[in-house]
Amino acid sequence: MDAPELEKLVSQAYAHRERMKEPATREAVEATIDLLDRGRVRVAEKSGSEWRVNAWVKEAILLYFSMRPLKPMEVGALRFYDKIPTKTNLEEQGIRVVPPGVARYGSFLEPGCVLMPGYVNIGAYVGSGTMVDTWATVGSCAQVGKNVHLSGGVGIGGVLEPPGASPVIVENGAFIGSRCIIVEGTVVEEEAVLGANVVLTASTPIIDVTGEQPRTMQGRVPARSVVIPGSQPKEFNAGIYYTPCALIIGQRKESTDRKTSLNEVLRTFDVQA
Repeated sequence: MDAPELEKLVSQAYAHRERMKEPATREAVEATIDLLDRGRVRVAEKSGSEWRVNAWVKEAILLYFSMRPLKPMEVGALRFYDKIPTKTNLEEQGIRVVPPGVARYGSFLEPGCVLMPGYVNIGAYVGSGTMVDTWATVGSCAQVGKNVHLSGGVGIGGVLEPPGASPVIVENGAFIGSRCIIVEGTVVEEEAVLGANVVLTASTPIIDVTGEQPRTMQGRVPARSVVIPGSQPKEFNAGIYYTPCALIIGQRKESTDRKTSLNEVLRTFDVQA
């Protein structure tokens, strides 16, 4: 079946669950997850400067969960009890996975990725040259570009439902510092640098403080921005308290060598990685 036919069968089944009893529908769901696992389809794709969500692919993931029974699984000395197995043929795919790192079947990691003892969930896409460092997690359907560094303990949130919702997106060349959290469909544009402990949700104020007046945005970190955690006062009935925000304090420079630019940027702005 080609992609348009898969999309039609999956979307019909998502709207009318009784269709899951039909062999052709179940085959379409299985085929879609296989294509996801091999990187032939994606949950979201960039068109020009904007990202487009393939809602039917997310629908296939949700239907796949309903098809799969819970069962015991063994990976060496490790034991699991789940519906979906881990990825296989890692050597053949050119992916380095350090024990006990886990990439779930239905995720895709391009050749040249390194997965330390972290986790990549179903529907996620991770570009070549990207490091998923120790205890970093890439949530369901998240899209991570090429040559990205997800530092230790980073949490990239999953956005599986509703199917039409945009996933978290981290574009090529970005550096995400230790213990950062990025959720709710936030977009980190190319080569942006997030210092340690930055938290970004759909409603987190992202404040550019590099000019004479602050400029506030939400849901998207501009390309090549250097970002640190901050706080701002907010008045409540019980008084004034400080709530989290993120501060854009500078820009990466074109003159900086790409191979060393991340550390140099962090040193320049006195930001922890």
